[in-house]
Amino acid sequence: MKIKRIIRVLKYTGTFKMLFSFIMFYCAASVVIWLVEPNIDTLRDGFWYLFVAGTTIGFGDIVAVGLIGRIITAVLAIYAIVVTAMIPGVVVSYYMEFLKIREKESISLFLEKLERLPELSREELAELSERAKRFNNAKDKGQ
Repeated sequence: MKIKRIIRVLKYTGTFKMLFSFIMFYCAASVVIWLVEPNIDTLRDGFWYLFVAGTTIGFGDIVAVGLIGRIITAVLAIYAIVVTAMIPGVVVSYYMEFLKIREKESISLFLEKLERLPELSREELAELSERAKRFNNAKDKGQ
């Protein structure tokens, strides 16, 4: 359920398209790096090299020596940093908004029940009392 919500948020904000375009660029760049760099012998090495560059780990086991390889590496590294920063930021932002909306709904329901206090049954009054105690305890812990 939570993963579906995250995917929906990524699609809604356009971040999913950015992630997909990054993956496509990564694959294309791996092929180009493999073809133009003398130190990269296999396509798998091209993927590994760009993964290491994109995550800014920089093991140094494979190094781009040509101009095209270095330019592709720099562009991919910047792109990877932007994508890596954007996705968690979008997800956290929407999650915080979701929590705020849920809290407002809960508070409005609580206030609505308070307005109808004389009409409530014993069970509803007991539930309301427990919620008020939990709210008060949570408020005391937060201060």
